[in-house]
Amino acid sequence: MSDGQLISERPVGRIALGSAAAFLTYGVGAGLSYIAQLVIARIVGATSYGVYAYVFAWMTVLAYLAALGFDVSLLRLISGYRAQHSWGLVRGVIEYSQRCVLIAGISVMIVGTGIVLSVNPPLELKYTFLAGLLLVPVWALLWIRAAVVRAFGGVVSALAPDRLVRDGVLLAFIGVISLNHQWPINAPLAMLATLASSVIGLALVSAAVYRRRPADVRAVAPEFAAKLWRKTALPLVLIAVAETAMNRTGVVVFGWMGLAKEAGVFALVFNVTALALLPRMAVNSLFAPMVSELYVKRNHAGLQELITKAALWTLIGSAGIALPVMLLAEPLLSWFGPEFVAGAGALRIMMIGQVIAAAAGSPLFLLTMTGHERAAAAIFISGVIGSVALAIPLINILGLIGAAVASTSILLMWNAAMVAFIRLRLSLDPGVLAALPRPSAWLAGGNNLHFRRR
Repeated sequence: MSDGQLISERPVGRIALGSAAAFLTYGVGAGLSYIAQLVIARIVGATSYGVYAYVFAWMTVLAYLAALGFDVSLLRLISGYRAQHSWGLVRGVIEYSQRCVLIAGISVMIVGTGIVLSVNPPLELKYTFLAGLLLVPVWALLWIRAAVVRAFGGVVSALAPDRLVRDGVLLAFIGVISLNHQWPINAPLAMLATLASSVIGLALVSAAVYRRRPADVRAVAPEFAAKLWRKTALPLVLIAVAETAMNRTGVVVFGWMGLAKEAGVFALVFNVTALALLPRMAVNSLFAPMVSELYVKRNHAGLQELITKAALWTLIGSAGIALPVMLLAEPLLSWFGPEFVAGAGALRIMMIGQVIAAAAGSPLFLLTMTGHERAAAAIFISGVIGSVALAIPLINILGLIGAAVASTSILLMWNAAMVAFIRLRLSLDPGVLAALPRPSAWLAGGNNLHFRRR
């Protein structure tokens, strides 16, 4: 067996083992999240759940803005610095990112609080926003510390605080509060429970950072390349905010229109649709840092093998989840309450879209881990504009179905755009496209990455 083969097989073996652990973590976390959303939706009803979901959507966008792109760039930067044994830069980028994110998160929280108090919306919405804004610095710091742990190889210890602990503790809090009939559960109280569970998750992932940090990092003084890090992070901020905004466009548009009930139904449909994302999320837990490592080593063959097998696993897994969910859409949604069954058609449309998108693999991570985050940002910003432009008229005409059609159409279009860019600029076949015949020029590169000039 050649050295090239050995190099290419190690990442595939590692990602297979790591993805199994990650999938188990994501699977259990999804189960807890499903139960938590079920309990909240049934207790507060579709309208109050719509208020909670509307604020939750905004807080997610703001938290990704406060994370400044470091939740993604740290995976690439730390993996690259580790491959080069630049331990001072590893320590420096961790310290620098945490300071910046904490300042950004607190600033967003203060400004947001001022806006809410000046606008003075209805009381339930107002108090839910005020409670939710406290989540912004907590989530932003949680995500970047989880990225540090992932970059150091701790898949489960990075995912568990966010995916298991947060939803598990939220479920426990809601359960305890529901036993006290003097405290009626509404959207603000559910948001406070979300905050408390997130703080516990942050504490656990912070402990994991301390445990996982290599001795070489602790032993050196930090080195800083702030200008490079800011340049790297800026397009990633745009990507994170744009992706989150695209995912939440339907909920936000319903909320803007004052349709809290429809916002709640669509938010729940979106959360159930996320089940089809579990295989991709599990694979991506190790995929991103491994792409960065192979890219730094310029191992074209290993990178192609990695993305092909990862895409195949995600496609099979997503299809295996989507089919039973589509068949059982009405019974699944009815568990949350009779009002939510209206979202069954939208759920089926979005599930089909997720399976088709899974065939593309993980083009976003492939772009960001190979230094093409600016192209990805441009694609995502275009997607946000298109998402809003489609969602408003389609929601007015078709309601929940219109929101699902708009969301799915944009999902497929930006995936297609990223796939085309990767084939053109990286000479790689993303997703299941690797099974198609490739031009002979693409085969001439051997194990070295070749790029066409821009």
